[in-house]
Amino acid sequence: MVFRWILVIAITALIQVYAFQAVKTFTSNRIVHILYWIVVVFILALFYIQSFYYVSSRGFSHFMSYSLGLFFSLFLFQSFLILFLFLEDSIRLPQALYRYMTTQQTEGMLPERRKFISQIALGLAAIPFTALLIGMVRGKYNYKVLKYALTFDDLPDAFDGLTLAQISDIHSGSFDNPEKVAYGVDLVNQQNPDLILFTGDIVNNKTTELYPYQSIFSKLSAPMGVYSILGNHDYGDYVDWESEAAKRQNMEDLKRVQKEMGFHLLLNESVSLEKEGEKISLVGVENWGKGRFKKAGDLEKAVADVAPEDFKILLSHDPSHWEAQVLSHPFPFHLTLSGHTHGMQFGIDIPGVIKWSPAKWRYKQWAGIYNQGQQYLNVNRGFGYLAYPGRVGIWPEISLITLKKKPVAI
Repeated sequence: MVFRWILVIAITALIQVYAFQAVKTFTSNRIVHILYWIVVVFILALFYIQSFYYVSSRGFSHFMSYSLGLFFSLFLFQSFLILFLFLEDSIRLPQALYRYMTTQQTEGMLPERRKFISQIALGLAAIPFTALLIGMVRGKYNYKVLKYALTFDDLPDAFDGLTLAQISDIHSGSFDNPEKVAYGVDLVNQQNPDLILFTGDIVNNKTTELYPYQSIFSKLSAPMGVYSILGNHDYGDYVDWESEAAKRQNMEDLKRVQKEMGFHLLLNESVSLEKEGEKISLVGVENWGKGRFKKAGDLEKAVADVAPEDFKILLSHDPSHWEAQVLSHPFPFHLTLSGHTHGMQFGIDIPGVIKWSPAKWRYKQWAGIYNQGQQYLNVNRGFGYLAYPGRVGIWPEISLITLKKKPVAI
């Protein structure tokens, strides 16, 4: 354990010394150098102290999240510096060695070019660094309403024009501003949806995280109800419990609180939504994710009371479930609603122009609407945030989806 920490500190020190060369080359001002080292040491000290004293039974504290956010910002900043310096060194050093071996002269080896490279590196590195800092201050509560209209051949006439609001990944344990959260909830209600659907991860780890926000989320209201499912974080699998009984009690408490808030929690089951003598089926599965993620979802059990010809809306937290099991199921699911990815809380998202995030390297479907034929998937970017306490470019989302009946051709 001690050796591991010594190794980590040694590697960190080498990285800092190398990255500092860009600052040193850019300016010889000692005050700038001192300020740089004060900021770097402060961020690293916060992160490593928090990491050393991290207790898995408590999960992430707000302080830990901000320490991680600052560390990640510094890491990205220094990664740019190191990349540019390394590329420049890989060119410069062979040239210097050649000059030394052939002419015994070393002048002209670096100053102007090195300074120019350092200027470029610092300028480019400052962009993500500043963006990540701003994202922690302003991005995490920058709620956006994204509107979609989907058309189906077999949507029952009575449900033509049905509007549903989807939110996902609340992660209530991460919040630090109840007023901003209340604003987000009010924004959902202002859309006047017929139905509100929540697709999992209401907490990070423990039900107690939800208590300060219980009254706020209780205000979510829609004429046809508020329905929810569980996400991978809701099971309490990512913290150490004093006993299995305590973990089971936490789950029972989570179910109870959701009921008290007016959420109808669907646990591998379905409900029929009726209107003017017609109906659609709302199906909710527990978490099912590829790889190491929990596979408590049971699609067969969930559709036990659903007819093949029913119009079906499926709530499934992890979008990997869609291609793994949903699309190949004998029953066609017209619309699947997921979350989970958060869009990595970082990226570029300009509708109709570009949609990019590191999330695409992990998930084929990571944000927005996808379809195969008449089967659609919406991956909500998340209402809250986790670990990094902010968002950059990928904003917290309220999906407003309108279902349309395709006109009959005459």
